[in-house]
Amino acid sequence: MADTYTTRLWGGRFREDEDALMHHFNSECWRTEWLVEPDIEGSLAHVAMLGECGLLTAAEEQAITQGLQEILADYRAGRIAYTEEYEDVHTFVELQLIRRIGDVGKKLHTARSRNDQCNVDMKLYVKRQAKYIGSLIEALCGTLQRTAEANPWIMPGYTHLQRAQVVTFKYYLLAYREMLLRDEKRLKNAVEVMDECPLGCGALAGTTHAIHRDFTARALGFAGGPCANFIDGVSDRDFVLEVLADFSILMMHLSRLSEELILWSSAEFGFIVLDDRYTTGSSIMPQKKNPDGAELVRGRTGRVYGDLLALLCAMKGLPLAYNKDMQQDKDSFADALDAVTASLLIMERMIGTLRAKPKAMRAAVKRGFLNATEVADYLVAKGVPFRDAHGIVGRIVIYCEDAQKAIEELSLEELLQFSPVFEKDIFDYIDYDAILQKGIKKEML
Repeated sequence: MADTYTTRLWGGRFREDEDALMHHFNSECWRTEWLVEPDIEGSLAHVAMLGECGLLTAAEEQAITQGLQEILADYRAGRIAYTEEYEDVHTFVELQLIRRIGDVGKKLHTARSRNDQCNVDMKLYVKRQAKYIGSLIEALCGTLQRTAEANPWIMPGYTHLQRAQVVTFKYYLLAYREMLLRDEKRLKNAVEVMDECPLGCGALAGTTHAIHRDFTARALGFAGGPCANFIDGVSDRDFVLEVLADFSILMMHLSRLSEELILWSSAEFGFIVLDDRYTTGSSIMPQKKNPDGAELVRGRTGRVYGDLLALLCAMKGLPLAYNKDMQQDKDSFADALDAVTASLLIMERMIGTLRAKPKAMRAAVKRGFLNATEVADYLVAKGVPFRDAHGIVGRIVIYCEDAQKAIEELSLEELLQFSPVFEKDIFDYIDYDAILQKGIKKEML
């Protein structure tokens, strides 16, 4: 057999070499390059701990540390590449180290398994990316706030996609801001829950070396300290699943907002105009302006759901501790991260550049009997039981539909046909601008 250290970290007990197809099937190279830097970061902390515990001499610690730092610098500068020659990112880093500093590099893996190593790499990366997504959510929330404040226009609010009550465009946008703020909280909570360090768990049962697990936990910024149970520390992928679940809820919110943008920008609604930079045209119909940015966000939501489900299915029947099925966490997370990042960036730009059409919004309000609930409230204030008031207003709406009038266009004489309690003050009560000035509704302005 070839020298074990030319391409991988194992092979001593094997009589035959790995089949080429199996090597490709087993390789993580083409989908885990983003783990190179976390792997070196974790290795640097591990080496410092080995030196602290006397498992490396000061000279060995210095040589390995310097070698790892050089690998990191060369990798960032593009002077070395992580290719399929290497089974995984851990192999790439360790074999690069051995080629540079010789046999002392073989001591890097003392008191460590790839099982605890891969989980610390993933935790470092997932934590960092969850915080990054949180920053993108903050940016989108800020843009929603600014766009909302600039557009306090009256518009219809909907239930069942039917006009229901008068609201403002500002208030509508701020509803999505509230959803996104919860998404940010969920991600922060996920980071807090996962904030335990797997290093020192070994393959599943720790190590007989006298190591200092608190040292590496502190060095790598794990506020929760080392994992409490070795077996759980290497077989846990809850942290990836939780972030994927948070991503899925986030994408659901972005998809709902996308649907609103698509509807509002249609000729049937005409409430907004999306910027040309985030729309496309038709190859055959020259008049078309399609809301492709919003449609792609809506479409990619299903991709993120699929990534969550794929990892849930991979994990659901696994016995403790590590199984290679867990390798799927990298595919699922990387794909979902790509979709979520792109969706947040494009949504922030679409919201920041859209143009509202307040005249169209107000016209839709006038066509929708959106002051019907206020008519019922008026009757209740005059002593009519609500259930009776509800029936009276329903009959008024039928009358208006037949007469092709809005409620506010009826005369007092017409209203008195339905209840004797109506007075002239009804018209001030159901004026749309006045409605928004009443009590708690002022929050919408």
